[in-house]
Amino acid sequence: MNTVLSRANSLFAFSLSVMAALTFGCFITTAFKDRRVPVDIHVSKVMLKNVDDFTGPRERSDLGFITFDLSADLQPIFDWNVKQLFLYLSAEYATKSNSLNQVVLWDKIVLRGENTKLNLRDMKSKYFFFDDGNGLRANKNITLTLSWNVVPNAGVLPLVAGSGHVSLPFPDTYETTKSY
Repeated sequence: MNTVLSRANSLFAFSLSVMAALTFGCFITTAFKDRRVPVDIHVSKVMLKNVDDFTGPRERSDLGFITFDLSADLQPIFDWNVKQLFLYLSAEYATKSNSLNQVVLWDKIVLRGENTKLNLRDMKSKYFFFDDGNGLRANKNITLTLSWNVVPNAGVLPLVAGSGHVSLPFPDTYETTKSY
């Protein structure tokens, strides 16, 4: 009647039900937590070049270079349901051809147990700040924002924007490179 296999099946089903309930409890205890923290972004240098695009005949596009400082304390975000954070600094701006442009300039992964206090100085963008045209030159409203994805042990992956951003103007003229 109650064979070893049926008893093992009952034990497995009960264990699976308990694990599902614990996982749901892990999710629900942190699902509505506010994951925003203050972020301080300061831009120290902005440079703009006009470079060959290579996507069309004789096209040239804008390439921006930004040097920035970034500080934030990410410790309040970490709790027992957070494995890691994926941080990224993005630039948002409008041009004549597009009402919203978003470009990721820098990213970093912060694991649980690592240093959660960011105090970065004179950082250069990790990725190219490339516009598919001339939308960066004389653009007066380019906004830098630090955002992060929270990677939990259980539950959804929220996308959170930090509660600090900076808007900056780009120069009216291009930097020239000297050729020898």
